[in-house]
Amino acid sequence: MNVPTMADLMAQGKQPEILFWVGSAGSFDDRAKKITRAFVKILNHAKVNFAVLGTEESCTGDVAKRAGNEFLFQMQAVMNIEVLNAYEVKTIVTCDPHSFNTLKNEYPQLGGNYKVIHHTQFIQQLISEGKLKISSEKYKGQNLTFHDPCYLGRANSEYEAPRSIIKRLGVNYTEMKRNKATALCCGAGGAQMFKEPEKGDMDINVLRTEDALQTNPKIIATACPYCNTMITDGVKAKEKEDSIEVLDIAELIANSENL
Repeated sequence: MNVPTMADLMAQGKQPEILFWVGSAGSFDDRAKKITRAFVKILNHAKVNFAVLGTEESCTGDVAKRAGNEFLFQMQAVMNIEVLNAYEVKTIVTCDPHSFNTLKNEYPQLGGNYKVIHHTQFIQQLISEGKLKISSEKYKGQNLTFHDPCYLGRANSEYEAPRSIIKRLGVNYTEMKRNKATALCCGAGGAQMFKEPEKGDMDINVLRTEDALQTNPKIIATACPYCNTMITDGVKAKEKEDSIEVLDIAELIANSENL
C-alpha cells in the first residue's frame, strides 16, 4: 500500500493536496485499522495526492475535552496545530467524525484553521468529479440500513453524503425509525467508549442495534470507527453476528470495487 508521510514528501519538496488524519481508533484499534486500509485503497485507486503525519500525529484531544479535562485537550490541540501549521496543511480528510468535529470546530479557536472533510463527503466528491466509480453488483438487492454518527449528523448536519453513496451500491436501503436529526447515539460519544455503562435496563448500543434489526438488515453501515465497534458489540449481544455484517462506508466501496 502506498501511504506517504508528510515528512517524506516535504523532504522531496512536495506538498500533497490533502492530509489524511487517521485518528486514534484508525491507528490502534484492530477493527478500525481495516477501515483505514479500505479508505487508503480508495485514495490510491482514485489517484489522490495525499499523505499522513505518521508518528507525528497525536490524539486530537476530543476524548479529554468531553471527559472534562480542558487543559489536556488544549495541550494536545496546540501540539497538533504546531505540526500541521509547520507543514502548511490546508485540507484534512478523516474517517473519524470525532476528529472531524474537533479539527473543524474547535481547533480554529487555538490557531488551527483548516478545511476539514469527512471521508464520506470526500468519497462523494470523488464520485461527482468522475474520479471514482462504484459498482452495484457486489451488494445488489441486499438489505442495508445506515446508522448516523452523532458528530457527523446532529453536530455537523451532514446526512446526505453517506446516503448518496450507499444508494449507488444497488442495495435495498431502509431507514431506521430514528434517523438523521432524531438518530440515537451508539453510546460511545463523550468519552463513554472508555468507561463501563451505568446501571440501567439496557446498554445504549444494544438499544440502537434493536433499531437497526427492525429493518431486517443483512448489512448495518456506519461512518465512524466508534459506532462500528458499538454496533458490532450490539449485534453480538443479539447473537446475530453470523447473519449481519457491520461495515464502514469505505469498506463497502472498497469491497464493491475489489480493491
